[in-house]
Amino acid sequence: APAMLVNLVRLIAQALVDHPDQVKVREVTGDRFPRIELAVARDDIGKVIGKDGRTAQSIRALVNAAAHKAGTRAYLDILD
Repeated sequence: APAMLVNLVRLIAQALVDHPDQVKVREVTGDRFPRIELAVARDDIGKVIGKDGRTAQSIRALVNAAAHKAGTRAYLDILD
């Protein structure tokens, strides 16, 4: 399931940013459940966070829904 979640985050992020080639997504083993780290180009960070963090919230909601369907949990960490 984590590989599917990494691919999902990569697909969403690449669709939102101006520099899709600089999108980096990786799974990090967390304490209780996997953490997915998303890094984008510095001038693209606002595009994945969105106004008042709404875009980031939406991406997290999708990740949580997909993780739930796969019978797991995951946390999305957007690196700045």
